[in-house]
Amino acid sequence: MAALFGTRVRRLRIAAGLTQAELGRKTHVVSTRITQIERASGAKPTLELTRALDAVLDADNLLVELWPYVYREAFPDWSRAFMAYSEKAVAIGEYAAHVVPGLLQTEEYARAVLKVGLTLSSESQLEERLTARMGRQERLDSAERPALWVVLDEAVLRRPVGGRAVMRGQLERLIEAAAEPHIRVQVLPFDQGEHEVMGGSLTLLALPDGSDVAYTEGAHYGQLVEDPAEVKRFSLSYDRLRAAALPPLMSLDMIRSVMEGNHRGANVLSRSARRRVAQEQLQQSGGRQLRGGGRRSPRHRPRP
Repeated sequence: MAALFGTRVRRLRIAAGLTQAELGRKTHVVSTRITQIERASGAKPTLELTRALDAVLDADNLLVELWPYVYREAFPDWSRAFMAYSEKAVAIGEYAAHVVPGLLQTEEYARAVLKVGLTLSSESQLEERLTARMGRQERLDSAERPALWVVLDEAVLRRPVGGRAVMRGQLERLIEAAAEPHIRVQVLPFDQGEHEVMGGSLTLLALPDGSDVAYTEGAHYGQLVEDPAEVKRFSLSYDRLRAAALPPLMSLDMIRSVMEGNHRGANVLSRSARRRVAQEQLQQSGGRQLRGGGRRSPRHRPRP
């Protein structure tokens, strides 16, 4: 399928009278990237690049329709289904138990995470998955960007994935992301104890048609949940996690503390004090909901 995709790109490019360098400039990639796509010799194109190629080459959505098949060998079925829903989501709520969510990972951190996957079969597949993960982040900067709310278990901050230098860069990325108006980051501290989503991560996607889906993930597997009753149950669990987590400003304080090497962490207030701080922050912000490009925030998700 990658070879078929590359052949289609080449034929459309020639029909349009464009060189590889010209097509690269129009789609904002180097000419060697176009060469790799046409020869099916490098990392597979991201969905964002595929859309750009489709538009520039006037392919009438042909390339976009081929794209999922190009990736069929690189990702398990459950992963591809989740990515398809994510591309359409207008709001995303995530609880990350072990690693930073893919949408907020640096390239170095993502590479370290992807290297340990049991479904990984080759170095080329690693590059394909890394390119896809980085490509999906482009949507956070687009006009159709989703609202993103992330709850990180404290373990995510403490585990030096990729080494200390890579982890410091990742923590800096989290702080930068949290400054964006459509992104909120909270930390669930260790002292919170047990909770309903222990052992795995949870993602809730609000779709344009008003429906929601949930996605749970372990170290080497994932499950997409579409049944409305089950999705509601996961949504309520996510509500409780957000309520138990540190408010956004205190969460950033903890992230900075870990980044600066203070392994004792930030001064974490009691639960009642955290609720009071959260209420004060909400009043100061005028009760502003998390939004992204005028989109709605995830339903059934009260502010912390």
